[in-house]
Amino acid sequence: MKLILASQSPYRAGLLRGAGIPFTAMPAYIDEGAVKHAAILSGQNVAGTAMQLARLKAEKITRDHPDVLVIGGDQILVCGNDWFDKPVDSAEARSHLRRLRNRTHRLVTATICLRGNQNLWQHVEEPLLTMRDFSDAFLDSYLTAEGHHATTTVGAYRLEDQGIQLFERIDGHHSAILGLPLLPLLGFLRRIGYLPN
Repeated sequence: MKLILASQSPYRAGLLRGAGIPFTAMPAYIDEGAVKHAAILSGQNVAGTAMQLARLKAEKITRDHPDVLVIGGDQILVCGNDWFDKPVDSAEARSHLRRLRNRTHRLVTATICLRGNQNLWQHVEEPLLTMRDFSDAFLDSYLTAEGHHATTTVGAYRLEDQGIQLFERIDGHHSAILGLPLLPLLGFLRRIGYLPN
């Protein structure tokens, strides 16, 4: 059995690699903005939208690889009623972090496994992260230290680096925060015989 990760995320790939799971990474490009916009207009909930995006990514890969197990994943940051995307530049990263400062947000993380048209497994986790009331001076120094990395993740932070200093509380599994809930996924892969028991 072969496994494809339908993602360009180095964080998801790093989690699988670190766990010793054999896989191939294949980015699946879809118009995420259009899907989110339509979901918001129709009143769809965040978890359903994240799962829809994960499914669309996996389906795109399964078209050319119908006999391969494909993992699709997506993550949406929600604070209050606002859905966040990756910041496009440093100014937007600053704006996002100011909006998240001293507040709790959710990282709605959806994962799905398809083979052909068959949905074999899906899972959603929603870690809660509370940013501390950091100063503008700290924000400036943080963004300077992060450089372009602040635009590579939703929320403009990387917990495995200096982004951890932005927080006062985190509730949820670390792998789900990075975009792939590893323990439930490993359990599924063992159940279907892809990994040994």
